[in-house]
Amino acid sequence: MKNKPKILMVIFSIVLFVLVACGNSTDKLNAKQNNQLSNTNSTRNADGNKDASLENSTSEDAGDTKKNDQENTSNSTSANSNDGESLKSSNSDAEITKSKKDEYLKKLNEMEELDKNEEVKTTMVEMVEQQAERGKTWDKELNEIYGVLKEQLSTEEMDKLREEQRNWIKRRDEITKEVSLKYEGGTMESLEFLATIASLTRERCYELVVNYMK
Repeated sequence: MKNKPKILMVIFSIVLFVLVACGNSTDKLNAKQNNQLSNTNSTRNADGNKDASLENSTSEDAGDTKKNDQENTSNSTSANSNDGESLKSSNSDAEITKSKKDEYLKKLNEMEELDKNEEVKTTMVEMVEQQAERGKTWDKELNEIYGVLKEQLSTEEMDKLREEQRNWIKRRDEITKEVSLKYEGGTMESLEFLATIASLTRERCYELVVNYMK
């Protein structure tokens, strides 16, 4: 009987020890599980952030690529447009130049036709005046053509033409004098002189337009 309280005390102590041990083990297990759960969430968050960052980076790269493609397309379109404008301008200039040459050839043909169809005067005075007027008309046209060529030709080409024109004037005067001397002292001398100048000037107008006008 005296040992019974001691036995009960020992059993109570053992039970209490077991309960305390079980409580500590449960706390440790819960702490371990909490740590694992926390690590898992951290990993998921890190992966999520990584994926979001990667997605944003990919989106930005795609945006930059699209922007560059648009810029390249715009530049290409602009270049093609400029090329088209240049080609159009070049063709337009060629058409204007061609029309200018055709215009003068047509004008010269009309002037020559008027010469052929003009009524011949009957008196010597009238015939001389008529040839003098022809010479003035063709000389005026020659000067006009020469002025157009000054605008079209380069400095080197114009210098060459200017020298050629001086030589032509010398030849014209020589031919005119030679023809008129056949009638030296007669009434036909002045008429032939003026008629020859008019004809040679007309021929020179055609030469300048055909050979030099662009």
